[in-house]
Amino acid sequence: MDFQVTIIGAGAVGCAVAYELSQDYETIAVIEKEEGVCRGVSSRNSEVIHAGIYYPKDSLKAKVCVEGNRLLYDFCQTNDVPHKKYTKLIVANGSEEESLLEGIYQRGTENGAELQIFTQSEVRKLEPNINATAAIFSPNTGIIDSHSLTDAYLHKSNAELFAHTKVIGVEKIEGGYEVIVREHTGEEFSFTTEILVNSAGLYCDEVAKLCGIDSEKEKYTLVFCKGDYFSVQNGKNKLVSRLIYPVVKKNFKGLGVHVTLSLGGEMRLGPDVEFISKEENYYVNPSKSAEFYEAVKSFLPFVEPQDLAPEMSGIRPKLASHIEAPPDFIVSEESEKGFKNLVNLIGIESPGLTSSLAIAKLVREKIGKQ
Repeated sequence: MDFQVTIIGAGAVGCAVAYELSQDYETIAVIEKEEGVCRGVSSRNSEVIHAGIYYPKDSLKAKVCVEGNRLLYDFCQTNDVPHKKYTKLIVANGSEEESLLEGIYQRGTENGAELQIFTQSEVRKLEPNINATAAIFSPNTGIIDSHSLTDAYLHKSNAELFAHTKVIGVEKIEGGYEVIVREHTGEEFSFTTEILVNSAGLYCDEVAKLCGIDSEKEKYTLVFCKGDYFSVQNGKNKLVSRLIYPVVKKNFKGLGVHVTLSLGGEMRLGPDVEFISKEENYYVNPSKSAEFYEAVKSFLPFVEPQDLAPEMSGIRPKLASHIEAPPDFIVSEESEKGFKNLVNLIGIESPGLTSSLAIAKLVREKIGKQ
């Protein structure tokens, strides 16, 4: 075999898998259709290190997020990856939202997240510029530089990166797989691998099909969920010092437009939720500023519509079978379907960045059992 391991997708999770598997394997290839690492889902998001608050008890998301939070902070400190533990407030205004806050607190503590309930006066001491009658305080929420993280994973893995290279076919062969790829120049070539990990982000359902998996039957089909972000201008972008989230309403489509911070402390609002056709369109409509203002005005009284400017957008890979309910991650070694040492990572949206090392450990465990 040309490689012991091949990973399709050089995002944070794919490169974390390369790093983790490098403890057992010497020859690892990472295939990426873009010109470098961390150019897709991993780079176009809030870059939050999540604590594991929102996910259903005993779900894979809850497990790998709580574990991944600890692993990620340790990795960042050991490898000098830029990050900051800003902490987070989930704010409620009024009795109805306070009752929802109790449910979030209960779920988060059951998942193992360290949380505290703060009163209005306690919130005021931390964040005098926001409105909240009560809040959940999360001490282990932070922000990370996803590009630096992904670079560090790849560097420490010693994997060979094939950038600007798209997988166009996969053939099952004795003892592994033949992977057919096309470079951006149009040249095609193939190589063989014992282990194949599909971490192709927005396109992992299509890659699974190339491998011989019936994505529709296995409910691997994805839809694109776009989220836009607006920056806060006019001298107001540093009026909070930690992440501020509203109470999650009961539609599970998102966490609500919230405040995240850059590593320099500048505010960003977003993301919203918009299901789009399966095309990568990152345009942000400036007229959405009115919707963003309406979403945050109850807890950010200092923000006015004219303070908001389009900043960026991202697209999340959502499982089509779970649009109206909270989907879980799919991490599946496909021996039972006749594809030994093929691992599909499907629907790895938030908290995939936080969970990257924990997901990688799970992949290693699943391969080791074969």
